Amino acid sequence: MSQRVVFIGAGNLATRLAVELKEQGILIEQVYSRTESSAEKLSQLLQTDYTTTPEQIVRDADIYFVALKDAVIDNVLSKVEFEDKLLVHCSGSLPLSVLNKYAQNTGVFYPLQTFTKHRAVDFKKVPIFVEANSEVNEIILLKLAEKISEKVSILESEKRLFLHIAAVFACNFVNHLYTIASDLLKSNNISFDIVHPLIRETALKAMSMEPQKAQTGPAVRFDRNIISAHMDALGTFPEFRGLYLEISENIYNYHKHLQQ
Repeated sequence: MSQRVVFIGAGNLATRLAVELKEQGILIEQVYSRTESSAEKLSQLLQTDYTTTPEQIVRDADIYFVALKDAVIDNVLSKVEFEDKLLVHCSGSLPLSVLNKYAQNTGVFYPLQTFTKHRAVDFKKVPIFVEANSEVNEIILLKLAEKISEKVSILESEKRLFLHIAAVFACNFVNHLYTIASDLLKSNNISFDIVHPLIRETALKAMSMEPQKAQTGPAVRFDRNIISAHMDALGTFPEFRGLYLEISENIYNYHKHLQQ
């Protein structure tokens, strides 16, 4: 008998995970979202029902995936009676214990990847980390994760928090720096495409050797002449000057410490 799943949330992660589970034969019984448009779009994609009212979330599903902003979880889950159903959150930063007051059976299902609603990813290569409040629930989540990924493991809440912090540095912060680079290039009528080979080689080096050994550029040696010239050129971009200097100093201090 197929497991019946409800998704509480209809954002980027919920969309990609729900679509992947459906493709692997998992029955998505319902979708909840606070906004009508998000709920309806995902329900159409999954060909299932939706609701925008927490009290109308169905009670007969086997697993409830929570993919909401951390700040609104209590406002939604406190209005649902989960009883003995398995309630699972997908957050990298929240501990498993945050679900204790809502359900008897709880777990975590955390895919380590950046998701966008309209961009598919190869889930087979996405690491998925699970945690649960019992061995039975742990096995359920491990088996479910193994349906979509070849990289599945158990990770407790404290370590998952640091994994999430590392992911923010490696993905979110790096992408913001790409955004800044793109803005700087656009201001001089230069296409962002020109740095694609540089981005690709930087990523490949970081994956083939220890990242600190791949570090190059003026900040490592704190080349004051180059850094000063860059700071002067950034005079028309005051929002980037402080960040440039702070990162440069951090890189220099980090590598100076390694050499001591």
